[in-house]
Amino acid sequence: MTTFIRDIKPVLRLFVETRRKELLLGAALSAATVTAGIALLGLSGWFITATALAGLSATIAATFDVFAPSAGIRFLAILRTAARYGERLTTHNATLAVLAALRERLFRGWASAGAARALLNRPARLLFRLTADIDALDSLYLRILVPAAVAVGAALVASVTLGLMHPLFGLLFGLSLILVGLGLPLAAGQAARKHARRRAYGIETLRSRTIDLIAGQTDLLMAGRIAAQQQAITDADAYTAQADDRLNRIETGVTFGFGLFSTALLVAALLTSAMLMQTGAITAPVAALGILVAFAATEPFAALRRGAMEFGRTMLAARRIAPRLSAADVDFTPKTPAHELAFALQNATVTHDGAALPALLDITLELRRGEHIAVVGSSGAGKSTLLSLLAGELPPVDGMAAALDGTLLTQRTELFQDTLRGNLLLAAPCADDEQLRSALAGAGLLADVDALPSGLDTLLGEGGMGLSGGQSRRLALARLFLRDTPLWLLDEPTEGLDGSTARDVLHRLALRADGRALVIATHIRREAALADLIAVIEDGRISEVSRRGEAAFEKALNRLRPD
Repeated sequence: MTTFIRDIKPVLRLFVETRRKELLLGAALSAATVTAGIALLGLSGWFITATALAGLSATIAATFDVFAPSAGIRFLAILRTAARYGERLTTHNATLAVLAALRERLFRGWASAGAARALLNRPARLLFRLTADIDALDSLYLRILVPAAVAVGAALVASVTLGLMHPLFGLLFGLSLILVGLGLPLAAGQAARKHARRRAYGIETLRSRTIDLIAGQTDLLMAGRIAAQQQAITDADAYTAQADDRLNRIETGVTFGFGLFSTALLVAALLTSAMLMQTGAITAPVAALGILVAFAATEPFAALRRGAMEFGRTMLAARRIAPRLSAADVDFTPKTPAHELAFALQNATVTHDGAALPALLDITLELRRGEHIAVVGSSGAGKSTLLSLLAGELPPVDGMAAALDGTLLTQRTELFQDTLRGNLLLAAPCADDEQLRSALAGAGLLADVDALPSGLDTLLGEGGMGLSGGQSRRLALARLFLRDTPLWLLDEPTEGLDGSTARDVLHRLALRADGRALVIATHIRREAALADLIAVIEDGRISEVSRRGEAAFEKALNRLRPD
């Protein structure tokens, strides 16, 4: 129960904060619809029975008032129709608005600092969070909370109505309806919870493996793994189908059980009404009213069946999304360093989520404005983590981090299926064509772009398809040049480029970086040669810092991989 409350609380809070009035109005209209339906059926039964009995006697027929009941029936029919329309309009509009707000909040959360790394690690699963899991939450209000509240309200109305006929009759009917009517869906929901989770996992796996087959078919074909991937998709489909089958069986069982219970309850209401009528406690029209009220009161509980089947999926979605909603909505931003410094780290320690050991430990390092520093070390030593710390993507768990506004150029060139102009405008949305061409010229790519028939409007494929590796890196470099920040953070900027291309890129980078502070994470000599200082990082610690002209600087350069 504690886990249930913890998971559902952030989602409910968002519902209340976003559309509180509409949600309450929708619930009120839903209750009005059910109440009007119960009253309409009961009054109609009473009126038909009373009219039939009045027709047996000319005296009674002459004095029987047919106008008030018929007017009441028409009013209830109109009320029920209007309330039903308003309820559907209000509840669905409120739910869609809440889900839109939830989707926006999660998208903003995944666009915050450090989130891109998590998205890159498990993109398919996190995409599922932003689509199917959010869609699953529409059941929380529409098929679980509102139907349950309305069903309990209907039971109370029926209990009070039947209680006016006989207190014990109303009490027993209401208790039986609430206990069994809610108990069956709760039991079904508990039984279906595991299979609903399995179904959600199965669909997620099926989608992920299908995407892997489509996107990676070339690699799979070269490795001879196409058949294995197809079999993996078949296995995921079979797993999902098995979960679906179990859910269908549970739904069939709860439908049968509720039908049996409803029949038994109505038979009991019929026999009780007959007994009360026989003793003279109630009249035949009142007995008809009571039976039809009992019949109408069971209807809202039948609507809980679907909610019970969706309960497991809804709770799984809430459990997945709740941590993101509960997280602080503020991003880490490094403090501004002293006037003459580009950055300053003082005993900074950084730990990645879920990691047992820190990635950076007790780092103390600073760089003056306009200076260039190379951070060297083996793979996994903490170079990229240090850049992420300076870029504000990772907060220190201990110590202090202060840095100027910086631009990070990662190892991976991230290009999108868009025009060349669109890919450049990501760095400077307000840049005009002259600024874009200047950045391309600085990166040595302008001649290649001018040679294209559509120039800046040339459409790239997925991942920048249509450009060579060197052209892609130059385009990323042009995007860096468009970011007019005093600190540039470069993570192995020429990795994967041939020697001549790499030297040209570094030359152009050095020209544009004049006056800016530059931090280069590298294990290549040609990149470190741009630096005024070299910091050696080992196992997350800075073991040595040397300046150009010192013997340790040349020694550190000589240890790096040659050009």
